[in-house]
Amino acid sequence: METPKSITIAIVDDHPIVIEGLRQLLANEKDLSIIACFVDGNGIVSYVKTNPVEVVLLDITLPDTNGIELCQIIKEISPATSVLMLSNRSERSMIMQSLQNGASGYMLKNASLEELSNGIKQVSMGNIAFCNEVKVIISKPLKNEIQEFPKLTKRESEILKLLGEGKTSIKIAEELCLSALTVDTHRKNILQKCKAKNVAELVAIANQHGMI
Repeated sequence: METPKSITIAIVDDHPIVIEGLRQLLANEKDLSIIACFVDGNGIVSYVKTNPVEVVLLDITLPDTNGIELCQIIKEISPATSVLMLSNRSERSMIMQSLQNGASGYMLKNASLEELSNGIKQVSMGNIAFCNEVKVIISKPLKNEIQEFPKLTKRESEILKLLGEGKTSIKIAEELCLSALTVDTHRKNILQKCKAKNVAELVAIANQHGMI
């Protein structure tokens, strides 16, 4: 039997002690492999240009750039790389901006090892991941941000719920006995109706309104 392939991870954090802590924390996770670490944005940008990496754990506060802006740059250079924000910043605006810029999830640094490990695995599969504290934060929008949730068809509502469960278009198609193309069309329509740039932002918006 073949040994399961490890998920390759790069860490970007301006504190070497945090990087070392993450190294030790994830060392016993057999299916996770830390292949590179950086204390600034320039390092990870140069790295992803020539090296494939599945998941980047990215802090927001860096000496040479803002992690939220850096997330967008990483996704432009390497669309296949999933970015999981890992920060002490718990402001809802930071979380939402990260998702808008292409992050697949958001974890706070006080998250448990189980949450972090599971989050890495989820985003590596193309799913969305939040630690429990972030889920609570994004479910409570500020009063001036509350807008009426758009009206969805019954089928769109079904697909939205399944997207919230982290299921891919192929899995949703199988479950609803539809073609993957039909599911993709519905997904695009839902994104447009909710004015969301991507599924991660869509799930966050839907959470705010108690739709999933």
